Amino acid sequence: MRFTLKAMGLGIAATLMALPAVAQQAPLKTLRIAMTAADVPTTTGMPNNGFEGMRFLGYPVFEGLVLWDLSRADRPAGLRPGLAESWRQDPNDPQTWLFTLREGVRFHDGTPFNADAVIWNLERYFNNQSPQFEAQGSAITRARIPIMESYRKVDERTIAFRTNRVASYFPYMAVYILFTSPKSFEDGGRDWARVAALPPAGTGPFRLSRFVPRTSAELSKNDQYWDRTRIPRLDRVLLLPMPEATTRLAALRSGQVDWIEVPPPDAIPSLRQAGFNITTGSYPHVWPWFFQMGGETPFRDVRVRQGLNYCVDRAGLVQLLNGTAEPSVGWLKPNDPNFGTPQNRYSFDPARGRALLAEAGFNAQRPLSFKVMISTSGSGQMLPLPMNEFLQQNLRQACGVNVTFEVTEWNTLLQATRSSPGAPVLAGSLALNPSSPSSDPSVMARYFLQAFVPPNGFNWPQFNDPEFETAFAALERATNESEFNAAYARAHTRLVDNPPWLYIVHDLNPRAMHRRVRGFTSAQSWFQDLVPVDIQ
Repeated sequence: MRFTLKAMGLGIAATLMALPAVAQQAPLKTLRIAMTAADVPTTTGMPNNGFEGMRFLGYPVFEGLVLWDLSRADRPAGLRPGLAESWRQDPNDPQTWLFTLREGVRFHDGTPFNADAVIWNLERYFNNQSPQFEAQGSAITRARIPIMESYRKVDERTIAFRTNRVASYFPYMAVYILFTSPKSFEDGGRDWARVAALPPAGTGPFRLSRFVPRTSAELSKNDQYWDRTRIPRLDRVLLLPMPEATTRLAALRSGQVDWIEVPPPDAIPSLRQAGFNITTGSYPHVWPWFFQMGGETPFRDVRVRQGLNYCVDRAGLVQLLNGTAEPSVGWLKPNDPNFGTPQNRYSFDPARGRALLAEAGFNAQRPLSFKVMISTSGSGQMLPLPMNEFLQQNLRQACGVNVTFEVTEWNTLLQATRSSPGAPVLAGSLALNPSSPSSDPSVMARYFLQAFVPPNGFNWPQFNDPEFETAFAALERATNESEFNAAYARAHTRLVDNPPWLYIVHDLNPRAMHRRVRGFTSAQSWFQDLVPVDIQ
């Protein structure tokens, strides 16, 4: 009998070896990611949900003419060629930039990426009268590229952009214009709501293969990707919105997901002990409060803004976060070569903070009181509820400041950053708590130049500092690195000494992964590269 069973086993093995290769394929490699977003980012090719939407449903699927170089962890991410193989500033007209398009690129639906497709997408974002105009995608894109004046097709491989001011940093804005196949719009009956469910076609290393509103989005490997050196190792990526940190933690521990954004800080030691990988890294990103300086508000007085910056116990907040953040005393980090030489070096100095508030007329008998709009979760927000509760108690105990909160959803908070003073969406709030990249001067322009107060950009505080404007103008017109860096440092000095924000912390981009996840590089960027990631 034993001989018969052995013979039968050999026969089965021989049969399996003789089967076609397709029957013996390895299972699909699927990476399951729990995002902090409360919903799946929009899927038309310009995702909402802030930069978390761009990280997961933007760049992997829909690319720009310029891309971030996310290949290294030892320096801040720079730029690399994307759908444009090169770009240059017109020497005869520095407000004009010329982009040379890459040849041989096709959208996921097989249609060619070319100059006509570029113009079609630009009309989608910047021309309200175009048939393909998309209101939500336009609002997001215009807020990120507020200096666009015009664009035109020069020839089949060249696009000219003209900006409304000289801008040495324009390529850092071009990185936020994503491209969708015009055929997707036609296939959806010229209705962007229907296009979102198709799903639409981009040019990226992943395709959007399935979308379930409020539940999940599935990305699949694009094995026909134009850069043959960057074919993804993963077959699929499943994106799951989980705004509650404890929910994400439970999903990771139970094996429902392989990767979570922003694990609860107090759970990090036990996750490490259990064999999960925790990645952190310093990168250009800041978690502040924006002060509303327009209209009748206490923040018109620089002493109030400086005083509050001396009242914050940043070290205590970092301790609450279990070391997953570092103190912020400016828009840039103190070790950044362009930090400048401000007179104010903010630290936890309640006596100095109270003295400045008293000079401005606020004391125990007349305490400073205001409302801050905060979110429950969201892109780059870490743990906004406990963090803001810490700040509320800290400011009351250290400097007698009374803070209340307007708690809202992340996308509503983003909408508020594009509103004017006193807008109904603010519900009486005089400060906002979004987070922001601090990666390059193009972001600095959008947040701090007077020209970019809402609806033109994100200068919600209505910041207007002549010294800053002068320094930034020199940066925009700089023709060499030395001039550029000197002007950048002068501009940042004004952001510290005349602070439009309460600088609180720079987060360290924490995420937790199962040890089966391999090949991830924690780039010094808000964005991350999924292409080299593998799962065992």
